[in-house]
Amino acid sequence: MTLTKAALTEIISEKNNLSPPEARETIEALLEIIKSTLVSGESIMVSGLGRFQVNEKKKRKGRNPATGKEMMLDGRRVVTFSCSGDLRKS
Repeated sequence: MTLTKAALTEIISEKNNLSPPEARETIEALLEIIKSTLVSGESIMVSGLGRFQVNEKKKRKGRNPATGKEMMLDGRRVVTFSCSGDLRKS
């Protein structure tokens, strides 16, 4: 099951006695903080959940699967997630 923003809004609204617009605003603010932090290249550690980290991938050789032709793939930034030990245990 995928947890959508709408479902998350409903859950937070119910658990914290917030109106749906207040819950939506809170979620949007949290996601915006996470996105802007990752865009700046910093990591985010959420206790009990895990760490989101930006990694730089180097330029590398690749292959077009349709034609088999070799090509160079540009370097890029990727976000990885490592779950906390507590989450892993549960």
